[in-house]
Amino acid sequence: MTASDAPSARRPAAPRSALNAARRTADLDVLADGATVDLLVIGGGVTGAGVALDAAARGLRTVLIEAHDLAFGTSRWSSKLVHGGLRYLASAQVGVAHESAVERGILMTRTAPHLIRPLPQVVPLLPSVSRSTQALVHTGFLAGDMLRRAARTPAALLPRARRVDAREAARLVPAVRTEGLRGALVAHDGQLVDDARLVVAIARTAAEYGARVLTRARASNVTGTGADVTDTLTGQTLHIGARAVVNAAGVWADQLDDSIRLRPSRGSHLVFDSADFGHPKGALTVPVPGSTSRFVFALPQQLGRVFVGLTDEEAPGPVPDRPVPTDAEVDFLLDTVNTALGRSLTRADVRGAYAGLRPLLDSGDGATADLSRRHAVRESPSGVITVVGGKLTTYRAMSEEAVDTACRLRGLTARPCRTRDLPLVGAPGHPGSRPAGRADAPAPLISRYGGEARALLAAATVADPQRRIADTINITRAEIEFAVTHEGALDADDVLHRRTRIGFVDADADAARAAVEEIVAGH
Repeated sequence: MTASDAPSARRPAAPRSALNAARRTADLDVLADGATVDLLVIGGGVTGAGVALDAAARGLRTVLIEAHDLAFGTSRWSSKLVHGGLRYLASAQVGVAHESAVERGILMTRTAPHLIRPLPQVVPLLPSVSRSTQALVHTGFLAGDMLRRAARTPAALLPRARRVDAREAARLVPAVRTEGLRGALVAHDGQLVDDARLVVAIARTAAEYGARVLTRARASNVTGTGADVTDTLTGQTLHIGARAVVNAAGVWADQLDDSIRLRPSRGSHLVFDSADFGHPKGALTVPVPGSTSRFVFALPQQLGRVFVGLTDEEAPGPVPDRPVPTDAEVDFLLDTVNTALGRSLTRADVRGAYAGLRPLLDSGDGATADLSRRHAVRESPSGVITVVGGKLTTYRAMSEEAVDTACRLRGLTARPCRTRDLPLVGAPGHPGSRPAGRADAPAPLISRYGGEARALLAAATVADPQRRIADTINITRAEIEFAVTHEGALDADDVLHRRTRIGFVDADADAARAAVEEIVAGH
């Protein structure tokens, strides 16, 4: 008997962390009765999900609403790095740098080690890299080691910075230019398997602690005591009363709180086949000429891709649902990365592209690259508590401060923050996670789901659960089903663009869409 033939009665019951259409409907029905909750969170990115988890884990009655889907905005458009804040030292943002290093250590050792890998960052020492630049990078890497030690992250997890010879540099990044190569400087940082998967894991863990997580739920008439919420699938509107309201809408936060002023900056990336870089084991790291703190990275990714990024450009005007790189940014990324490659890449090699907008607080004049990445938690005149700024790595600290502020300003009675040591779903130590080896699940499943890999296969009802969704895409049919039954995906786009990331390449999305739509329709 195959997994798809087994009687449904023998399948394990869905865990409390499972998000799906049925749970969404049930939660909306309960909220329609009009009971006041302790905390209403607006925004389903990494910060909003983090606030919901922090609050729910403290025992607060919590609702998170998101107008689109989890990780719909900036949280899915990052470089997928959990970084230690090294670049902030160059602009004297020592506090931000230390906070980043501490939060990176928490993620990599306790809360989400199943989703993060140590990544070598390889700076090739080519003729274009002057001795003074080499010395500056070396000093920066040593400072990064100091941050790591201050955060008590072990060197066994993030090895110390070192210099390697040309042969080792070419082993780590086979496509590197070898002419005149005198070795490389190598440091390690954290890399997410996927940023959107982190957001989903946080939201599901929040749901496990009792938070109601509602996507396709748009807020209007927001005040410090609640909001009208429209179910965009049905058009029905209800009012959710709350003792505290947290605005975590990211680059849209100023639309809910007009007392703040944002100055978004755009970070753009290009998508390439991993073969174009020789299937690298490290991130090719190329200093940007004229800058002491900026680099262009070629970052190895899942599904046989490499992402080249990133830019830091002013992004004035209306905030689009899906930002796109400009032609000038594409040229900048290609020109910069090509200085370190043996074969120059062209636009014809680009398989896809994406951009994200950083929700930076406007502090006056100066380039967006110089604006502080420190987050802010503020109470608006309407009583809404807005959390904005910061970055993906420090979402947990931002969330803790936002919930602390809500408790202090609104007199909420809650337990102390627990998220420093609270494993997310799939992480070692999580009650629902079980260590999985190759005999239990394929390695790609373990890398994406950690301790849930076996449960994912056990829960599968779809035919041929371990068959790929398309011949060239290493995503299984069971993963598509799991996205719908456990991860809150409501349609094919949720699956393609935010649960599996197949959609980074349009041709891949086209190849998989029919099969994905069939599985989604079956649930």
